[in-house]
Amino acid sequence: MGSRLFRRLAGLMVVPVLVAGLVIASPPPAQAASGGRIGGGSFRSAPSMPRSYGGGGGYGGGSFGGGGYRGGGIGFPFIVPIFGFGGGGLFGFLILMAVAGVVVNALRGGGGGPALAGSGSELSYRPRPDGPVSIAQVQVGLLASARDLQDDLRRLAGSSDTSSSSGLQRVLQETSLSLLRHPDLWVYANGEVGQVPFASAESTFNRLSMQERSKLERELTANVAGRRFSEPAPVAPGASDAASDFIVVTLLVASRRNLAIKGAGTADDLRDSLQKLGAVGADDLLAIEVIWQPEGAGEVLTTEQVITAYPNLQHL
Repeated sequence: MGSRLFRRLAGLMVVPVLVAGLVIASPPPAQAASGGRIGGGSFRSAPSMPRSYGGGGGYGGGSFGGGGYRGGGIGFPFIVPIFGFGGGGLFGFLILMAVAGVVVNALRGGGGGPALAGSGSELSYRPRPDGPVSIAQVQVGLLASARDLQDDLRRLAGSSDTSSSSGLQRVLQETSLSLLRHPDLWVYANGEVGQVPFASAESTFNRLSMQERSKLERELTANVAGRRFSEPAPVAPGASDAASDFIVVTLLVASRRNLAIKGAGTADDLRDSLQKLGAVGADDLLAIEVIWQPEGAGEVLTTEQVITAYPNLQHL
């Protein structure tokens, strides 16, 4: 009786806390500029992987802060997310919300741990075909003079096969390389990483993608899941490449393997993180989004716009 009451109360308390945190974590609206987007992926193609389960009910595969799924005393998996490097913000909150959602479902009797098979006293664990998913987000604010970076991204959007895993891996590698080739233009950066259960990975990734896309006034260039779109970029009158004008690129990656990036607190950390993301193999890549702003010819973001729309960026 007491255990059931605790589960119900815990489940009811998590939801309002998440809602309040989302309001606090969401950045205020900013004047938007046009942007571009390349991406795709699938969270439905993860191969079955054999896992071994101990007699105590622990989950032997994957890692959440080194603890994995551990059998809890009240019958649901205790999941500890890994956050990283950039001070949290909305990214960290959405990762936490995804993990908390699994816990709430478990508290309400929705499962979440390994399934049991058999009858009577002969029960055995049936392995789940999925494991934890790592989601990383790296954002780089560059001086607006990085016009050839925008050209690289436009060409990539026009030539990439975003309907295949190998094509998406090329997008990830080429985007990482383009950013690595402009270290002299890096001004701001932020890098974060977290792990979530496979069941909530797609919705978490989509929320993070929608959050970044909502910062764009419109998408002038897009190549997503094999569908391309492009419209002429209007020329912004009076735009310049002054030292106070910027371009921001967001790289969002979901992988079935741990993404051990260092974040982006320094230029060296950013370089290391981009190199590691660019090295993710096609077999491990579940989804990718590359979002850049602005895209219009001559458009730039002012310092105020960058700070308002991307509050977690740190000065390098």
